[in-house]
Amino acid sequence: MGKQILFLMLTLILAGCGMGKICEPAPTYYYINPHKDLNAVGRVALIELTNDSSYPQISADVTEAIFEAIQKKQKFGLTVIRQNDPLWRSMPHQMSTAYNFEQLSAMRDTLKSDAVLFGSVTGYRPYPHMFIALRLKLIDLSDGQLLWAIEQVWDATDKMTQNNIKNFYDHNILPGCDSLEEKLGTVSSLKFIKFVACEAAETLQDKK
Repeated sequence: MGKQILFLMLTLILAGCGMGKICEPAPTYYYINPHKDLNAVGRVALIELTNDSSYPQISADVTEAIFEAIQKKQKFGLTVIRQNDPLWRSMPHQMSTAYNFEQLSAMRDTLKSDAVLFGSVTGYRPYPHMFIALRLKLIDLSDGQLLWAIEQVWDATDKMTQNNIKNFYDHNILPGCDSLEEKLGTVSSLKFIKFVACEAAETLQDKK
């Protein structure tokens, strides 16, 4: 999918919200609410992602990777609500900003959280043409406002993505790692998922 199409999709989904990018030269489109302070969020409930792909395990693997990547940023506390938890089935997995105060208050009390992070794996394909497509939203449970959102496709066959994987290994694993270790990011699904989760978590940054 072309970057212009990705940008158009995100613009429509976020109804005119802002845009940012990181990890040059490969852009990642995301939204940060300019009127909210992410540092003021104390605890977030991460709802295990729904899965639109044909690979049942991928949503659990991606959720775990996102949990670990966000925890490392130490921006807020995080609790995971997994699909085998009865609470997961009661959550609105396509949550919008249309909930009233009583509904938001009930979710805040039930989840014991200030915000909820949810989304879906909208696409996945394993090696040799590996890609992951994600849609994530962070909603403030005090007023229902969107705090952060990202929608992106990571294609391991894309040259810029491969360069970002190399940079990820150089800075986060072992500096100067050999070509075999770098290629594992585009061959091993779990290593690729870890890379994707870290890139997504990096967009949870303070607004400039």
